[in-house]
Amino acid sequence: MTSSDLPVALLAGGMATRLRPITAKIPKLLVEVAGEPFFSHQLRLLKKNGLTHIVLCVGYLGEQIVELYGDGAKWGVKIDYAFDGPKLLGTGGALIAALPRLGDAFYVLYGDSYLPIDYRATGDFFLRSGKLGLMTVYENQGRYDTSNVEFADNEIKIYDKKNKTPAMRHIDYGLGVFRASAFDAFPRDAVVDLAEVQKSLVARRQLAGFEMKERFYEIGSHEGLNELDALLREGLKG
Repeated sequence: MTSSDLPVALLAGGMATRLRPITAKIPKLLVEVAGEPFFSHQLRLLKKNGLTHIVLCVGYLGEQIVELYGDGAKWGVKIDYAFDGPKLLGTGGALIAALPRLGDAFYVLYGDSYLPIDYRATGDFFLRSGKLGLMTVYENQGRYDTSNVEFADNEIKIYDKKNKTPAMRHIDYGLGVFRASAFDAFPRDAVVDLAEVQKSLVARRQLAGFEMKERFYEIGSHEGLNELDALLREGLKG
């Protein structure tokens, strides 16, 4: 198995309330950025990195995504869909529901993250680590959001969104890689937060850390959306 063989689970089932009123009638992946739906930009980025199997974990208004992107053939990729069903399962629960489509190991990317990085370098590092999970981190120093990770020696030492420590200089960057077995201890068809899975791996020293030097972009807020829109429009001019 190589890193380019790994599918990408894209977490895109949330209600996107912070982007209202834009997301009152469309899901976050279809929000327009630089003249196109955001998902088109993500797809282009993933394909450029040789990642061509995407499993979309969708819920709120997900049918609109299916209608527009279908099986991905027009983009030269394969898109599968895993719907949350009648209740939202949380980030971890959505991944657990999608496991039959994901196989033994897979990337996890948030549906509002735009990460212009080398994805395969991350996957290669994970496969070499022998661990059950990997979290990418960025030395944030509290700049773009609150730092929540203690990172040292290529390993996540502490990950906690609520209880901060002075040694937290990094933040969860938004790309992970996991073995399916990382989810074995968690219930099926139940609400599970991915952060709980990650914290359980930290406790077992099974969460590798991979540091990114490029800053991250996101469309989870109006401010982030406007920033990425400006960045991508500038790129189109070039």
